[in-house]
Amino acid sequence: MKKLILLAVVFSLVGPLTISAGAKVELIKGENKVDVKINGKLFTTYKWGDDWTKPFLEPITTPSGIQVSRRHPLTELEGGTDDHLHHTGVFFSVDGVNGSKFWNNKGKDLPMQIRHTGVKEVVGGTDSGKLVTTSQWIDKKGAVLLEDERTMKFFACRDGSGYAIDFALDMTAKADKVVFEDTEEGVFAIRMADCLREKGPKKFLQPGDPLPKESIKGTGVYMSSNGDITAKKAWGKRARWMAMQGVRGGKVVGVAILNHPESINYPTYWHVRDYGLFSANPLGQGDFQRQWEEEYGYDKNPVIPLRLTLKKGEKVHFRFLVVAYEGAKTADDFEKQFKEFEKQK
Repeated sequence: MKKLILLAVVFSLVGPLTISAGAKVELIKGENKVDVKINGKLFTTYKWGDDWTKPFLEPITTPSGIQVSRRHPLTELEGGTDDHLHHTGVFFSVDGVNGSKFWNNKGKDLPMQIRHTGVKEVVGGTDSGKLVTTSQWIDKKGAVLLEDERTMKFFACRDGSGYAIDFALDMTAKADKVVFEDTEEGVFAIRMADCLREKGPKKFLQPGDPLPKESIKGTGVYMSSNGDITAKKAWGKRARWMAMQGVRGGKVVGVAILNHPESINYPTYWHVRDYGLFSANPLGQGDFQRQWEEEYGYDKNPVIPLRLTLKKGEKVHFRFLVVAYEGAKTADDFEKQFKEFEKQK
């Protein structure tokens, strides 16, 4: 394998998200993958190939090497969950595009594919790194509906507590008309490690709190920018950011996903489940509104589907920041991170 350490990408972040000055970011291109290492430690790997129906990032690790993404189906873990094989690392997908379902695609022989088509840019260096890739969305008839370009920037946070991915995806319609159904099953997601599932205490850990007993059943808890705690309360609502925090390896660890204001249908809705699915879904508007209306009586207003529709050549933009971190963080911490992120162009 040839190491590609070309030049640094310059960011203007300030505060806790500021790039850790002097952190060495390596992007190492191999067969059907690009490894991302920070100061010699594996942060994540971008993977694709004939065995998968979509590209993804896996594993997702913290600075001390704790894996916060689920190992299955790439690596078996005794006692771990084996459900939802399509929940692989960090992935981007959505169900119901011109009648083709791209979300629950777990067999390599399925006609629906989000097929990696190329690596446009691989940049590493001091402080940060950048990976740009392309993919095609192939429908059930074998036609290309969409092309996407993903720009992923990798860096270590200034305070040493986390690694981050600034993930932007620009999608262009290749068919004459592309219609996205409003469905809960999408869009930008991570499947959390089993021990971080929301199956234990329902309190979001604060600095100084005693740690709950670590368990493969899970110690994690969700919190949104609205102040909603637990998946049940946060599910199907809009929020600027969402975090899930629990215990692994004797430490408080977590993942935060922040939605950039330039992203489609900001602030995003959230499809979060206590078994560990953690997904930002700006396209599910009508489905979330309908379910809240029918099941919970939360939204008394009429259901208004987004029904995103693109004509050939039209584009749509998605952007999120993923932070895998160590140490208990508060709502104020995430809000500061968000305010920094929203300023970035």
